[in-house]
Amino acid sequence: MSENGSKTPVDFWFDPLCPWAWMTSRWILEVEKVRDIEVRWHVMSLAVLNEDKLDQVPAEYREMLETKAWGPVRVVIAAQQKHGDEVVGKLYTALGTRFHNRGEGPTREAVVGALEDVGLPKDLADHMDSDAYDTELRASHKEGIDKVGQEVGTPVIAVPGADGEQIAFFGPVVTPAPKGEEAAKLWDGTLLVASIPGFYEIKRTRTQGPVFD
Repeated sequence: MSENGSKTPVDFWFDPLCPWAWMTSRWILEVEKVRDIEVRWHVMSLAVLNEDKLDQVPAEYREMLETKAWGPVRVVIAAQQKHGDEVVGKLYTALGTRFHNRGEGPTREAVVGALEDVGLPKDLADHMDSDAYDTELRASHKEGIDKVGQEVGTPVIAVPGADGEQIAFFGPVVTPAPKGEEAAKLWDGTLLVASIPGFYEIKRTRTQGPVFD
């Protein structure tokens, strides 16, 4: 909890296509149950992140970025613009559950189903192929990247650091998503490293893929 007694704000940038962001998002929702935090959801885009280096990524990943990555995040930003910030987290949960847990993938059918799951208009799915809100999408993406710096991916989280200023990190990358006291311990550790001036990175090679509950 912050010094004024309100909940501690946590800003979270995600692309609904990313399984690792999905893992981290399920962790931060667990943290909401055991710590006085409030998550504020924002979109970022793997397509935008990689658009200047498509010739440097594997062909399969490049195809995914070009054919699948734009649609879901465009729907989320359209929903935010038309229905407010409060729908973003709910829609992300619905999309991620279908994409990752149920294995439906980022299809139009899955997007329409997710919109129905949270009571949003099905025609928001039309924005999968529309650049109407790409300016807002890029602005949201830039806000997160400007906080964390370059050469990172999704998710990005921003938490209170020393003197109350926000410190942003890529990650934490974790699987499966910790629950209960384990979730709280990882949160407390995140705040701890954020409080250390000059702290940048802890990393090891991933030996396991995302474990969807």
